[in-house]
Amino acid sequence: MKQHFAAIILGGTGQVGSATVTELLAIPECREVVMVTRKPIAARSRVRNVVLDTDAAEFAGRTVALAREVLTQGPASAVSCVGVGSGSRRWSEEELRRLELGVVGAFAHGCHDAGIAQFCLLSAVGSTARSRIRYVRIMGMKEDTVRNVGFARLAIFRPGIIVGNAHTPAWVGWLGSLVPGPFGNINQRILARSIAAEIALHSREAGEVTRENAAMKKLAAQLSALD
Repeated sequence: MKQHFAAIILGGTGQVGSATVTELLAIPECREVVMVTRKPIAARSRVRNVVLDTDAAEFAGRTVALAREVLTQGPASAVSCVGVGSGSRRWSEEELRRLELGVVGAFAHGCHDAGIAQFCLLSAVGSTARSRIRYVRIMGMKEDTVRNVGFARLAIFRPGIIVGNAHTPAWVGWLGSLVPGPFGNINQRILARSIAAEIALHSREAGEVTRENAAMKKLAAQLSALD
């Protein structure tokens, strides 16, 4: 982790996204976090806020221009922490597709077309486009959408029940503590740190990797060991 890097993140104002930004900024080698948002956010050291209309037809093209500019300063990776979470039940399937497939897909295409090789994608445990469960199916479709973009390095994060998250009720976290394996609990900070660790430690690797709870905890520990 000698080389300085930047990260462009979509969904950085959400629960997991905010935690990921914090973990990235804790790494001295992270020269900049570029947060793509729909509205301006408060200024923060080493954070650059770029306001873009994610619903606009030119969103992918503007992402290309932004990513190319970031790459002129050195290596950069891209992250999508976009997710509706518990609120997905109030969304129609069309709305979910527009966000999870349309917006995330446009962001991924823009980053790839600019030359970014590594993409980190927040998904959910059990995701598959063949599921009869709407949310799980759309998460699987999102994975396929980004997979088909063709990044040299694609890291998919599939957390189980995210504890330490404002959207996770206490009783759900309690229930998750009784469930072993990938469907059980993972602390939000550990999830975020594993995403930061993927960027800091594995950006030069190629291929696709899917990480569930145990693998994310192991990866987060690798970064913690370097602190």
